[in-house]
Amino acid sequence: MLNDLLVLAKIKEGNIKAFESIFRLYYSPLCLYAASITGQTDTAEEIVQDLFYTFWKEREKLQLFHSVKSYLYGAVRNRSLQVLEHQEVRNRYKEVLLSKEENSTSSPQELLEYKELQDLIDRTLYQLPERRLQIFRMHRFGGMKYTEIATALSISIKTVEAEMTKALHALRKEIESYTT
Repeated sequence: MLNDLLVLAKIKEGNIKAFESIFRLYYSPLCLYAASITGQTDTAEEIVQDLFYTFWKEREKLQLFHSVKSYLYGAVRNRSLQVLEHQEVRNRYKEVLLSKEENSTSSPQELLEYKELQDLIDRTLYQLPERRLQIFRMHRFGGMKYTEIATALSISIKTVEAEMTKALHALRKEIESYTT
């Protein structure tokens, strides 16, 4: 634990060598751990890379109450589970859409309007800044509460609220322009 505190102190000071040592030590095992949860090697690597990116970017704010190892493994577990939840929500959403289309008595005009609106929403979401989109997805598609998102991303609840407000405002603005 004392060694972890020393390494963390160096990382907080911006010591890239200390960060690289943590990265080299834990990157491969964390990828294997994430892959064991998600079942997808590419997704696992993205999760771990994103974690280390956030770890470095937010290094000055990090407060570890356990070892660096337990922090990293806990973060990978949480992020992997979030990815699985997001995939589950997307799959259920697709199933609902497909079943609606199969059982639908909607006119071709209604289906076209629905598709246009869905495309507008998708385009609007992908124009959002990366963190805002991530927060929006975690809340709307992942079903996470603001406090859970704040904890997972190591940001304040007020930041999550502000980002959600901005994301919803952008969506409303685009939808209103579409309907008028």
